[in-house]
Amino acid sequence: MADKYFELVNSGFTATLAKKLGLPRPARLRRWDASADLVPGPLLVLGSSAHGQQLSDTLMSWGVDVRRNDAGSAKLGGIILLLDELEHPEQLSPLMLRAGKALRQLLPGGRVVSISRPALATDAPAVAAVRQGIDGALRSLGRELRGGAIANGILLSGPAQADSPSVLSAMHFFLSGRSAYVDGQFVQVSGHEGELPQSFAKPLEGKVVVVTGAARGIGAAIAKTMARDGAKLIVVDMPAASDALSKVANQVSGTALQLDVTATDAGERIIEHARSRYGTLDLVIHNAGITRDKLLANMDAARWDSVIAVNIASQLRMNEQLLAAGLPGLRVVSLASTSGIAGNRGQTNYAASKGGVIGMVRASAADFAAKGGTINAVAPGFIETEMTAKIPLGTRTVARMVLPSLMQGGLPLDVAEAIGFLAWDASAGINGQTLRVCGQSLVGA
Repeated sequence: MADKYFELVNSGFTATLAKKLGLPRPARLRRWDASADLVPGPLLVLGSSAHGQQLSDTLMSWGVDVRRNDAGSAKLGGIILLLDELEHPEQLSPLMLRAGKALRQLLPGGRVVSISRPALATDAPAVAAVRQGIDGALRSLGRELRGGAIANGILLSGPAQADSPSVLSAMHFFLSGRSAYVDGQFVQVSGHEGELPQSFAKPLEGKVVVVTGAARGIGAAIAKTMARDGAKLIVVDMPAASDALSKVANQVSGTALQLDVTATDAGERIIEHARSRYGTLDLVIHNAGITRDKLLANMDAARWDSVIAVNIASQLRMNEQLLAAGLPGLRVVSLASTSGIAGNRGQTNYAASKGGVIGMVRASAADFAAKGGTINAVAPGFIETEMTAKIPLGTRTVARMVLPSLMQGGLPLDVAEAIGFLAWDASAGINGQTLRVCGQSLVGA
């Protein structure tokens, strides 16, 4: 976050003054660095699980110093809670209290990751109680952490186990700097399929990726991040943005496709372009979107209809064309928004479109799975962009301060990192879900 307040309270004598005055001091978040350790210190694994040892073995193969159940006085890079075998709320107490003591040893930028199972209507009442209780406890813990530390959870569904590829994929994402702005969130893994990348530095090596709305902002950041991770890029945007689009295409060594995503043949043209240039298509990222904010009492049809057309109707049409093309193993990731989850004043049309995205990916999961693919969504919260930079400084600062632990907006990079994780082959067991990238706040769009 390039912000005057952030710099003042974190550097020089003004940092000392801010500390004495008790002013909020947002931490510098630990973001992905391929040359850095996965976590900044030893990893404490608490609890037991049928596949806990296999999980520990994999973590050690990643170069992590794993401590089982006791870390002594070591400063910790993270804590893993194995909670998937709990059957009663009373069993949660000793593990959570041990974790609470270990939190005092957690380094800045540390991670807490739980492994549990989702509460189901078919569960025994005590089982459902402890599983839902873990949800509430983990989200609350995320709000208590400081120093840029975060807490997230992995839910095992169906045949998924603690050592399943998609569980390990989620574990790597949550422990790494890629998850810097993802806090208090759960990812549900529903299968054992997937294959870990040979290198987490290039997890999308050779994949052909389409990014719509790529000329600027979050779209451009997505394209650059996918290229960094080894993908071949096709960047898409309106003809009016041709100059900016060409610049992004050059930066990522990709190709540019000028296209209005609301065109009835948009999906077919994307497929044709990908096949003619690269022979295949592996990932489509639906990022193109617009806002036309107005209170509903003052809303007109042009504002409402244009937002629906770009943000959701175009995606529905393109997805039909993508499925019809029979592209094997196709991944799709759509941009939703926290506005589509909690609403936002003056954004009834936008919230309807982004809520529509969340419903679309959930309902489309089975169709994509039938062809060996997945479809998921990422819901950004308050992300620092050119648009948010136009918000008055005081309003921006207040919005950041309501974030309970991180106290800052996210970066376009943070959205891109979450999209990349959902696109990995190893994430094949994650389907039909929406991952919030919002610092555990529902502020912003």
